[in-house]
Amino acid sequence: MKTPKDINGKAVSVGDKVRIVSLSGNWFDELPDDESDDVSSMIGEVFEIEEIDEYGQPWVSKSWPNMEEGKCHSHSIALESHEMEYINE
Repeated sequence: MKTPKDINGKAVSVGDKVRIVSLSGNWFDELPDDESDDVSSMIGEVFEIEEIDEYGQPWVSKSWPNMEEGKCHSHSIALESHEMEYINE
């Protein structure tokens, strides 16, 4: 498995924090409008890497609670190097 790196070439691992700087790809373009709006809201936010898959892609997730309906939905996304920036907090 290759070591994932951020947009600046910095190696990242599980537990590291990254800021999403962009999202791209067919998967993103094919999302329904309501999901696309939610996932787009992740750009600019900081997330902790939850796992790195067998292809070396780091995964992050976010949940959106709907208090009125008593429901919650979430998205987990795999990030490419050009889509994230390591944050040293």
